[in-house]
Amino acid sequence: MDDKQLLNVSDDESLGRVEIAPEVIEVIAGIAANDVSGVANMRGNIASNVSEKLGKKRHGKGVKVELKNEGIKIDIFTVLDYGVSVPTVAQKIQDSIRTTLRNMTALEILEVNVHVVGVQIEDKAEEKA
Repeated sequence: MDDKQLLNVSDDESLGRVEIAPEVIEVIAGIAANDVSGVANMRGNIASNVSEKLGKKRHGKGVKVELKNEGIKIDIFTVLDYGVSVPTVAQKIQDSIRTTLRNMTALEILEVNVHVVGVQIEDKAEEKA
């Protein structure tokens, strides 16, 4: 892999280098966002939706990671449950992602932008079942 596609995690290289691929950041952020109460699902593209229907779970779906010199910028595209407070859930998503990434990677996160792209209204048939 090209060095520009990896994040250098440690400054101490006495034992070797530790690098993290941006895809790993996407997966961590996706799992952290999905764990927040009020998140129905994440928005993905057509390819990820097709592969998910074929049984391949993609945890980085709906997450865009942009690497900058100062740190990492993350965009989350999510669908929320009907009736939840959008600002409250968005704040919890930001806090969850920031805390999880800081604990797991020690990387500097510049921004966590939450884009609410839909609201999930539960089917009446599902409620009866």
